[in-house]
Amino acid sequence: MENKLQNKIANKQKSKPNSMLFKSPPHIIGRYVIVGTKETEGPFKEYFKHSIIEKEFIKLTYEKAECKILEEAIFNAIHNSNLTLSDIDVLLSGDLLNQITSSSFAARKFDTSFVGLYGACSTMAESLAIGACLIDGGYFKRVACSTSSHFATAERQYRAPLELGTPRTPSSQWTVTATACSVLSNSGNGPIITSATFGKVTDFGISDANNMGAAMAPAALTTLVAHFLNTHTKPEDYDLIMTGDLGKLGSDIFVDLMEQEGYKLGQNYTDGGHIMFSINQKTNQGGSGCGCGASLLNSYVLDKIENGTYKKVLFIATGALLNSLTSQQGETIPCIAHSLVIEKGD
Repeated sequence: MENKLQNKIANKQKSKPNSMLFKSPPHIIGRYVIVGTKETEGPFKEYFKHSIIEKEFIKLTYEKAECKILEEAIFNAIHNSNLTLSDIDVLLSGDLLNQITSSSFAARKFDTSFVGLYGACSTMAESLAIGACLIDGGYFKRVACSTSSHFATAERQYRAPLELGTPRTPSSQWTVTATACSVLSNSGNGPIITSATFGKVTDFGISDANNMGAAMAPAALTTLVAHFLNTHTKPEDYDLIMTGDLGKLGSDIFVDLMEQEGYKLGQNYTDGGHIMFSINQKTNQGGSGCGCGASLLNSYVLDKIENGTYKKVLFIATGALLNSLTSQQGETIPCIAHSLVIEKGD
């Protein structure tokens, strides 16, 4: 099995994903994060300044609540950028709900062009990378990039409604309730996106929808190895390398796979899903979902970049491209990973 996996990885590397070095790196001039109650009880509560106030959503369905907090995150990120809605050239957004419902419905509130994206939990990196390309190419001046996930909506769609009380398997992760939005601009202050790598769909035969960390780890490997080769960099060139939501099991597999490829990830590597919750919060392998890496990137990581703790960060968000029907039909899980480099800037 191990040799078969290594052969698949080797074949993937023969045609590696493409990386882009931006000549005019866009600035992240504004951001906003909203998280759920459980997330505010975890290790990063001091960085999560805005959380869901339950009484405001008590009469809403879970899906409508997710749409609502996404709207608020987009609006407030634009406000924090000292811009108005009319200043935004295009909104890039995606989520986990069928036909990216939360993003499409939230976009009704904004009188701007909209591009809906689906990369599952890789959507934050995907939207930022595409937004950076649009700005670096001179097509737009200001782009809003957003995503969201909600524990209850994801459970209902991908596994089983909470009301059924279905037991959670040891390999499962807890979908993070969070939404985040970043505003990119061709000018201004703030961290800059200097490069990006778009990943390739990778499927290594895992069909268990409760073991997505293991399914996504090879996709992260394919993208990160390609990034290192394309940009002539190595792990120690970065102050932080963070995957979005592989969880404990998935990140352990990822570290092992990277070492087999000759890249030893050290203390500067972490995974958003692994660190999102504390062990006493009983989330098994940790956090997952679009909002997992997105909320940590737009709070903890960018805070550290802005105060000078980190000068160069490599963010890799992974996504499992399954749905409830494919799982029921016995399909394996195709996965994707996109990466981008964020630096402090001048």
